[in-house]
Amino acid sequence: MSNWKRIPSNAADVWKMAVPPHPMIAWLGQAGFIVRAGGSRILIDPYLSDSLEEKYRGTDKPHPRMMPPPITVPELLGADLVLCTHRHTDHMDKQTLSRIADLNPACRFVVPRAEIDHALSLGLPPDRLVTIDAGEELEAGVKIKAVPSAHESLETNERGEHRYLGYILRLPQVTIYHSGDTVPYEGLAKHLAHEGIGLALLPVNGRGKGVAGNLTFGEAVALCREARIPEMIPHHFGMLAFNTVEPEAIAAEAAGVDDIACHLPDTLSAFKFQPPPTRTP
Repeated sequence: MSNWKRIPSNAADVWKMAVPPHPMIAWLGQAGFIVRAGGSRILIDPYLSDSLEEKYRGTDKPHPRMMPPPITVPELLGADLVLCTHRHTDHMDKQTLSRIADLNPACRFVVPRAEIDHALSLGLPPDRLVTIDAGEELEAGVKIKAVPSAHESLETNERGEHRYLGYILRLPQVTIYHSGDTVPYEGLAKHLAHEGIGLALLPVNGRGKGVAGNLTFGEAVALCREARIPEMIPHHFGMLAFNTVEPEAIAAEAAGVDDIACHLPDTLSAFKFQPPPTRTP
């Protein structure tokens, strides 16, 4: 039985809750998520602007949004923590992040150490930047561990610091893995299998589209099987027309999977963790 239940709550509903009794997740589109655990308000890779459309307007690859932001930045008051997996604009957006920083003077921003200069160029306050590299752990209201990601390769800078990261979040009652953007690589599943992950948030838009690629849906399921992760939420689709996969295709593939619980996200619902029932001796 699944430990996560879809509920009719949008991102704003989830954000406004003072202290949800159990961890909750809401999708922001692309790789963006709200994670609520206890009193903490956490954002992962929020892209809530039209900056990509503005940047690529008039080119042969325009970037108009296919879905509107499910929540506005002014609604994100009380943000405690923002996790950024890498520097690409749909994951580390100046318009979104700088406004979150302005409206939330206590909010901290976790970024790959390899991208500290880029983070500073976005106008993020230096005293609120927390850098991390693969294999490191930190305590920021919740325990976080960084894992290397390969988008499409394991890329490091001249200091050997990884440019693409995933994050393992150890929340009360459950551990979640957000891979950032990644393809399969040797050793990833073996490493994750020792982390006790209950839910993986995985990109499924695939590769071969003239941009850095990601897992396919089948590869995401295979990763969960090998890493002993019982549930997943696929993402990174439905935002940019040239780099997406049809939700109907994902749903059709998910219908054929009976050993991994595959939760298809939308911006009009959220997911609530349901602790397994206590067994009486």
